[in-house]
Amino acid sequence: MSESTLILNAAAIRRALIRIAHEIAERNEVSADVVLVGIQRGGVTLAQRLGALLAGIWGHPVPIGNLDVSMHRDDLDGRLTPTVHPTVIPFDVTGKTVVLLDDVLFSGRTVRAAMDALNDFGRPQRIQLAVLIDRGHRELPIKADFVGKNVPTANGENILVQFTEEGAAEDVVQLEKRA
Repeated sequence: MSESTLILNAAAIRRALIRIAHEIAERNEVSADVVLVGIQRGGVTLAQRLGALLAGIWGHPVPIGNLDVSMHRDDLDGRLTPTVHPTVIPFDVTGKTVVLLDDVLFSGRTVRAAMDALNDFGRPQRIQLAVLIDRGHRELPIKADFVGKNVPTANGENILVQFTEEGAAEDVVQLEKRA
């Protein structure tokens, strides 16, 4: 049995994404060099939403890609058959500023796998990381450049991010496991 606590509702998610979009725009003066790559699954929705927000700020569309990291993870041997989602990066990342997007940053292993997977698509000038939730507990020296909300968690807790695009109520919930 688990108990849940609401962390962000739909309006708070939108405010966090607007703030992140402005921070990305502020940090990247040459907007034409910025591309967004969402890590499957939750990062894809974030990339689409931030792409729309940044297009409004910069006045031009921002290239968006989707990246599956399943086959680049370092824990493949400990998992059942991985669920593989499509990777679609319809542009060359060479020389670009790639903003990687994920819904929750935890151990850092997914981001490390994403950076490995990006090598198949070229050599970016720089990689920046944007996450909706940073819950701590890093196992690798990876830090997000842009964070919607820091949510300290215990090891037995989980964060569930739900988007309307996935047919769910839009929110971020912290799940506390009970004995």
